[in-house]
Amino acid sequence: MTSARAPVPGTRPFASTLIIAILLIVIPAIGFLSVYDYVQAEARMTSDLATLQSVTEKSIRESITDTDAGLKLFDDSLNLRLQRGLTLFLEEYERAGGDPSQMDLFAIKRELGGDMDLYVINQSGVVEYTTYPPDQGLDFREMPEFYAEITRMRLGDEFFPDRVVYERATGQVRKYAYMPTPDHRYLLEIGLVPGAFVEERNRLRSQQSTQEFVALNPYLESIRVYDTFGNPVGETGEPPDAENRALVTGTVIPGRADYEMRDDRGRQVRYLFIDLKDPDYPSDPSVVVELTYNTALIQSQLDQMLYYRAAVATLAIVLCSGIIFLVARRLTRPIEEIIDDVDVIAQGDLDHTVRTSATREVMRLERSINTMVASLKAGIRRLQDSEETIREYSENLEEQVEERTAELQESTEKANLYLDIMTHDIKNATNTASLYADLLLEELEGEPRNYTEKIQRSLGKSTEIIRNVNTIRQIREETAVLRPIALDPVIRSEIGHHSDVKITYPGSTAVVLADDLIFEIFTNLIGNAAKFGGPAVEIAVGVEDEGEFVLVSVEDTGPGIPDERKRSLFNRFSGGESEKSGRGLGLYICRMLVTRYGGTIRAEDRVEGRPECGAAIRLTLRKAA
Repeated sequence: MTSARAPVPGTRPFASTLIIAILLIVIPAIGFLSVYDYVQAEARMTSDLATLQSVTEKSIRESITDTDAGLKLFDDSLNLRLQRGLTLFLEEYERAGGDPSQMDLFAIKRELGGDMDLYVINQSGVVEYTTYPPDQGLDFREMPEFYAEITRMRLGDEFFPDRVVYERATGQVRKYAYMPTPDHRYLLEIGLVPGAFVEERNRLRSQQSTQEFVALNPYLESIRVYDTFGNPVGETGEPPDAENRALVTGTVIPGRADYEMRDDRGRQVRYLFIDLKDPDYPSDPSVVVELTYNTALIQSQLDQMLYYRAAVATLAIVLCSGIIFLVARRLTRPIEEIIDDVDVIAQGDLDHTVRTSATREVMRLERSINTMVASLKAGIRRLQDSEETIREYSENLEEQVEERTAELQESTEKANLYLDIMTHDIKNATNTASLYADLLLEELEGEPRNYTEKIQRSLGKSTEIIRNVNTIRQIREETAVLRPIALDPVIRSEIGHHSDVKITYPGSTAVVLADDLIFEIFTNLIGNAAKFGGPAVEIAVGVEDEGEFVLVSVEDTGPGIPDERKRSLFNRFSGGESEKSGRGLGLYICRMLVTRYGGTIRAEDRVEGRPECGAAIRLTLRKAA
């Protein structure tokens, strides 16, 4: 049987909802697994690149260090020849009487075989005389570290050999040695130009020890080696561009540390500083190795992997969608049949039963619905029987409510009457007792007088409590009718009640919206400041204009209010622990009245951050138009 039920507007079939719900779980799960696999692959490839890069750089450092150790042995083999040459150089200096201008440097060069150049460096670090014209007038002060070395050698008394180094201007290989003159006025220098086979050997060793790593690392595009002057080592092609030279000589060499940079083409360039400086030699043979890595290769592989993972994920989603659709249809068909039968029952045919299905869970649902329908029929009969009883009870309910309301009103009036009588009689009795206490104070002395003063203070507290209770009752029972009230007379009237306290008030022309109870605010605030401030307390009352509101401040120089009490200070029964403290109704009344007038009230420190310097109560009131 199929009912003629109409679909509810704005609803979705259960089968569609079930399919969408499962897909909302399956699709993110497949996507998460694909993304997780991609991220893992990316991390693995990045880790492999970092490991290969680390191994390559470590091997390059060791290779260059080992090569330099071998070249150092070869450099030291030339020291004896240079020392002999410097001996002849020094003899010529002594023959010239210590005047370099009288020395025949070219004759000494010929005598030494013609492959050595001679230099005379003065005290200022300038090459004053030389057989090598390009270095005439060279000022070593432009190289502070090397200038310090030659100054140290000039002031010494030893022979100082140097390593085979590259000339700064031409890149030519030379071996230098130094010896000071006996008068320490000059430093004599000899520069040996080794044979062509030595230069070629050094260049080949520098290239072969590094270029072989390009073939071993697929991500490494090129390797270049620079000396401390930014010149390529072992290269005869085009010199490096000015930007690379500036980076090497301006950043890497001064910092004596590795440097890394990347460009937008997927290249990573690392500059390795290999420290070969030997404290026994003045020159610095350290080098900088430029390694260019092509990281775009990894990105290309990752892109291919991403396309593959996306294709697999799409196929998995399509297959899962088909399976989910078939399963959802099988699960929802019995439910649709139950809905059809329930619609028939809902139209009033309670004798209709739900069809039986083959699924165990659905069969239990069908039995439950049939049981519910039977219970519904019995309930309807019971409801019909109880309708008359409910109708009779409803007729009497309104009368009972009216009676209870009248009784409550009468009780409230009686309570107010009793409260008026009690407060009137207690106030009269308190005034009488206070009068007698005043008379006793005039007659008594010593300890009896102290007791009488305590009685008088207790009577004052009782009077204050009665006044506060009447004020609270008046606030709660009477509707606020606000009108313009000038603040100045109100404040001055309350100040007049405390003639024994030093109170400063500059006056004010402010007019606010309030009623006759506004006097209670200043009675409580000024009274509290005078009562708790101590015998030497000073009170300041101020009124400031703040646009639509007026800010009133009552400050005192008393002991102040601890920070932990400021938040609950205006709550009911929040009085202090001292014998002067009341029941905590005064500030509670202030908050009620300020709220009644549309303002706010808060407790602060007179000096910000220093509660011990006194308290400040600040409240805002709306200005009258």
